[in-house]
Amino acid sequence: MSMATPVQFTDKPYRIVEMLKETPNVTLFRLESEDKAELEFESGMFIMLTYKDGATGEKTTRAYSVASAPSQAFLEFYISMVHGKMTSHLETAKVGDVYYVTGPYGQFKFLPGENKKVLFLAGGTGVAPFVSMLREIKHLSSGNDVIMLYSIRYPNEMIRKDELTGLANQLGVKLIVTVTRPQEGDGWTGQTGHIDAEMIKKYAPDFGERAPYICGPLAFSKALKDSLISLGVSEEKIKADVWG
Repeated sequence: MSMATPVQFTDKPYRIVEMLKETPNVTLFRLESEDKAELEFESGMFIMLTYKDGATGEKTTRAYSVASAPSQAFLEFYISMVHGKMTSHLETAKVGDVYYVTGPYGQFKFLPGENKKVLFLAGGTGVAPFVSMLREIKHLSSGNDVIMLYSIRYPNEMIRKDELTGLANQLGVKLIVTVTRPQEGDGWTGQTGHIDAEMIKKYAPDFGERAPYICGPLAFSKALKDSLISLGVSEEKIKADVWG
């Protein structure tokens, strides 16, 4: 059951309460609202995060998918430190710093009561909305049937590794992590290669019965949309969150 359209906040001050180095290139940020009023959103949505320069007043804004569940009292993001305009600020950020949130936005929404069988296809930090979705499934005890394929370049790039494997075990999620750049001696014994039609058929043979969600970089999302269409999935059925 969808809730009413979430009330949007504009430039709402949020304070960084936690920062964790998730992988060599990705930092997890948790922020809480200054007034403790929580943002209403549905899993899969994104917000615009703004840094305001105290000296010049210049604003830097970037869109980020929300990884926290709607039921959690903080906003969580997984941010690749790519030395861009926003990340140059975040690289020197510290607990207590204030950023500003506008949102939520997006049609990439997951409603646990509406889509009981789903196929989640994640690439890199595109795992963020799926973490939100899995946390929400757990919170609601909604019993969704989930198959999730998660593509990373190297074994040490798996975001929220312990939490994801724990959620998969608790919720009965079929979680397949595939490494696209395996290296000799990296200790990886799991699936390798890019997610494609064959891999989808291998791990989700009932893909036609599932609502597919894709989140990742532009090339990743386009390739997987094409793969699903080649398998006979109608384009209208596919939900994709594309960035980059």
